[in-house]
Amino acid sequence: MSSSIKIENLEKEVMKYLEDYVEDIEDDVKETTDSVTKEAKEKLKQTSPKSGIARNTKYYKGWAVKNGAKTRKGSHKYTKVIWNKTNYQLTHLLEFGHHKRDGTGWVDAQPHIRKVEEEYGSKFADLLDRKIKRRSN
Repeated sequence: MSSSIKIENLEKEVMKYLEDYVEDIEDDVKETTDSVTKEAKEKLKQTSPKSGIARNTKYYKGWAVKNGAKTRKGSHKYTKVIWNKTNYQLTHLLEFGHHKRDGTGWVDAQPHIRKVEEEYGSKFADLLDRKIKRRSN
């Protein structure tokens, strides 16, 4: 960009600058989202209950990352979802507890998802905030 701009070209130059800025921010969001979800998935594998849950499959090994919901073109939204692909039915039961099969009592909750969500949610916000502030300086 030259040091002087004709007044007729000012709007075009400002729009070009803003479009480039939006693209840079989108790249930062994608990069940060990918790295944080990968770390959170590994943390879930470490903190998930490891015994007595699923007889045939290992619950803690089932955590995976997939792309989030599709969005309309131009909405500038990027999402990832961490889910348990082998025993997705157990996540709610383990996190919040449930009645025993015979109905004689209650199985205690084993919270492991919410802790990771809170930890990596704040980590995501901090990382993204630092990247955006670095861009604006």
